[in-house]
Amino acid sequence: MSTENKSQLLNELKIDRSEDEGSGGVSMPVVVGLLVLALLAGGAGSYYFLGSSPQPQSDDAPIAQASETTPKVATVAAEQETAPAPQAPVSDRLLNASGYITARRIATVSAEILGLLTDVRVEEGMQVSEGQVLATLDDAVASVNYRFAEAQVAVQEARRENIVAQLAEARRVLGRTEELKKEDFSSEADVTRAAANVASWEAQLKQSAADIEVAKLEAARQQERLNDHTIRAPFGGVVTVKNAQPGEIVSPSSAGGGFTRTGICTIVDMNSLEIEVDVNEAFIGRVFEGQKVEANLDAYPSWTIPASVIAIIPTADRAKATVRVRIRIEEKDARILPDMGVKVAFLKA
Repeated sequence: MSTENKSQLLNELKIDRSEDEGSGGVSMPVVVGLLVLALLAGGAGSYYFLGSSPQPQSDDAPIAQASETTPKVATVAAEQETAPAPQAPVSDRLLNASGYITARRIATVSAEILGLLTDVRVEEGMQVSEGQVLATLDDAVASVNYRFAEAQVAVQEARRENIVAQLAEARRVLGRTEELKKEDFSSEADVTRAAANVASWEAQLKQSAADIEVAKLEAARQQERLNDHTIRAPFGGVVTVKNAQPGEIVSPSSAGGGFTRTGICTIVDMNSLEIEVDVNEAFIGRVFEGQKVEANLDAYPSWTIPASVIAIIPTADRAKATVRVRIRIEEKDARILPDMGVKVAFLKA
């Protein structure tokens, strides 16, 4: 109810004295009734203005509520941080370490001579056997040199046959001359000349034998040079890297620049794979030769590989304060590859 309405209502309840004088006054019941109506109207107005408006919230209530809830959140967070991790099952593990799979037999195969690659017969992942041809170099000149050396051997052998025949004839002449000397049909000088001729041919025969040996050695040398143009696998294994292509120049050592290859391919003997780890020197006393080890590859963490300690390398790394340990893989598997990360646990004896 507005203020104007209240004023109008009060004016209506006001007693008009002029009317009272003219009419002789209003009866008491009427006055009481009007007062009751005024009280009821005032109560309704008070309820409208005061009771229906929302009560303002006190600022102390949220603060008190926050002060009560905040410690609970902090307590829960603290409990989560200090909660103990699940205890690992009891085992016989003495020490844990990490390392890599390494190959004891790994070779980057190259040519022994400088040459032009004409054929490369390997690809990555190919299994090769010892002595298998991996690549060939241009051997045109080497082949000619070898054939020439072989021809020289044949020449020297033919010369030796001629010397043998001449020596045989000189010996016959010497024999006849000595017979004639006995019958005085020949002089001592004739015998001397015939003997000298025999000695000469004998010396030439010895020289011929030496010449033949030299020719054979030269032929063998040219054969080796020819063989150097064929690159073979030094041992059986798997080709992991292919570095050269046909048409490139290869050399046993770097010739400077980026146009000469020093390696054709890399071969790894998968049967020589082992584990190599670095153990903190403070705990190396827990490791001993022949000790049983459990290994888990980073690629297959749930797969446990039985292993054992091969040797403790008798030197420490000053920078890292570690000692290198070699570990034998007891069970070979195709999933084990060089340079894979591995974690190991050294077990109690």
